[in-house]
Amino acid sequence: MAFSFSFTALALLISSLAAAFLLLFRRTRYRRMGLPPGSLGFPLIGETLQLIKAYKTEDPEPFIDERVARYGSVFTTHLFGEPTVFSADAETNRFVLQNEGKLFECSYPDSISNLMGKHSLIRMEGSLHKRMHSFTMSFANASAMKDHLMVDIDRLVRFNLGSWSSRVLLMEESKKMTFDVAVKQLTSFDPGEWSENLRKEYHLVIEGFFSLSHPLLSTTYRKAIKARRKVAEALTAVIMERREEREEGAERKTDMLAALIAADDGFSNEEIVDFFVAILVDAYETTPTIMCLAVKFLTETPLALAQLKEEHEKFRAMKSDSESLEWSDYKSMTFTLGLGKITGTEEPNRNRTEIPETGTGLIPSNTQTVVNETLRVANVIGGVFRRAMTDVEINGYKIPKGWKVFLSFRGVHLDPNNFNDARTFNPWRWQSNSITTSPSKVFTPFGGGPRICPGYELARVAISVFLHHLVTSFSWVHEEQDKMVFFPTTRTQKRYPIIVKRRDGGLSAN
Repeated sequence: MAFSFSFTALALLISSLAAAFLLLFRRTRYRRMGLPPGSLGFPLIGETLQLIKAYKTEDPEPFIDERVARYGSVFTTHLFGEPTVFSADAETNRFVLQNEGKLFECSYPDSISNLMGKHSLIRMEGSLHKRMHSFTMSFANASAMKDHLMVDIDRLVRFNLGSWSSRVLLMEESKKMTFDVAVKQLTSFDPGEWSENLRKEYHLVIEGFFSLSHPLLSTTYRKAIKARRKVAEALTAVIMERREEREEGAERKTDMLAALIAADDGFSNEEIVDFFVAILVDAYETTPTIMCLAVKFLTETPLALAQLKEEHEKFRAMKSDSESLEWSDYKSMTFTLGLGKITGTEEPNRNRTEIPETGTGLIPSNTQTVVNETLRVANVIGGVFRRAMTDVEINGYKIPKGWKVFLSFRGVHLDPNNFNDARTFNPWRWQSNSITTSPSKVFTPFGGGPRICPGYELARVAISVFLHHLVTSFSWVHEEQDKMVFFPTTRTQKRYPIIVKRRDGGLSAN
């Protein structure tokens, strides 16, 4: 027994010493390579678990804050199985994004890439990516909005909000709305049993994005693979049916699926499925989360909510109850950054409920200031991954060829050097001078460079239309015991319940 105990203790001691030696060796080697300062964490898993844990809380900032305070805004870490240079610096982020395809290439963790599919937009490169990116944007540009998208979005938002009564699980309802809009755009399908079943499976796919990318090590990833297979089967059946209709001479639809089938390239079923799976990420996760967080921030900021209501009640007063918002209505909500101002030198007291007087300067739309500020504070797209195609030197540091780089938009947006009182939701900052540098340099909610999110305008429109119908049709209170988190998990699906009361003349269930 004593021999067994001594042998076990010796083995543990040797293992500990070996691990310590490996860590010391790696740190010394990386320091000599000219890498940014930092820590690689534990062997193999690095600091991945700390990152995931942080983003499953209400306050995920400490992961970035602690490392920025210790090492600076660019530091070395180890995430999702690979050594990574983490950047919370606007200048570094801009340099990397502008050199896409020259010095850096798109590269995501295997858990994301595998579930997206080898033909998804995030895995395309060069001329193919450029062409398909432009193709995607053509279905979400101003022309498409004017032609039919604005009407579809308005109708589907009305349809979903029209069924609300009493207690509403806002995250769940937001996901339904945006997923319905995307499915309509892709396949022309209206909400129904097929789209609802697809949405439930897609939720499991999203769950697997931030997990260990091996089915034996992660139950979540194993479920995600199974769900991805079901999503592919459902989409493939629709694609095959559409191909048969085309061969039979049926009238061609105007959705994205029809355009892909008719393309000269001859896209396969698998290619179309992978392409659609990637597009549905925004529809299911990012845009609805922004909607939900906009409501959260407005609920906590009565003055902003009062101004928003005032603006939209003016729109509503000019229309009949059944009349939809039009593209011109949305355009009247837009503004040019930096031209607006508020009378006086002090910001409004955000806890007041009366609306302050404003000066005669150009005042941006209240809706778009709210959308901008929600995008800045919420940071649903926390950042993007890139991989160095060659050895790169940035600001005195070296990034070796093959290393991952994570560009943290969140770290930039919440940096007080870029935005005064950066952690506070303050939509008035977009009307005043509280942005310390040019917004185009520090505000990148949809990424940048050739891989900027192709659906960014569609997302803004969907959020604006949702807020319009919400504030003109309902009043609400939040159930305080429920908390929002900032990481896509099963728990977020049913977060942020609100108790709603339909206002006179508001949307009906019909």
